[in-house]
Amino acid sequence: MRVNLIGATVAGCLVATGAMAQTAGTDEDIAFAGEIWQEMVDTGMVGDGAILGLPYMGAPPHGAMLETFFMDAEVAGEEGLLVIKRNYGPMEVAADEVLADPSGHLEAVTIMFQRAEGYDSEHNDWFYAKYDPDGSLDTNPAGMALAGAVGRNMEAGCIACHVGAGGDDYLFTTDAYPPRAAE
Repeated sequence: MRVNLIGATVAGCLVATGAMAQTAGTDEDIAFAGEIWQEMVDTGMVGDGAILGLPYMGAPPHGAMLETFFMDAEVAGEEGLLVIKRNYGPMEVAADEVLADPSGHLEAVTIMFQRAEGYDSEHNDWFYAKYDPDGSLDTNPAGMALAGAVGRNMEAGCIACHVGAGGDDYLFTTDAYPPRAAE
């Protein structure tokens, strides 16, 4: 009897986990993240000869030094605000070292793209992605690509952190962009 109860409990957990909709790392998310990367290449925001800014001190989970850029972008027919954050390391790196060798210190590129209304209205329709310097998507320990509504309904991840940003816009760096009304 005890074995059957444990088996039923495990089976129930597996069914419940499978029934929950995956909110990030789907094939659609991965394809959309690829479109965003291409937009950044085309506009000189990533890759050889990328536009440089003045690095500033960062904090985990991003790099020790950061550069942040804001631009309007069109991705796969959707127009929205694209926030690009270059994450530099290691932890003790200084701004002058990053400026002298940006590609040598680049650890990741993280983005937020505000998709069309209805994508994730509860969280201002932000799409998140974390890229390795070569443009491939980073993954979490479970192997999920970090693209889409990362951290939705979780205690950790992009949304779980950015929900705490002031100004109701999910942006820590500025309140210059008026937030969309969350539903």
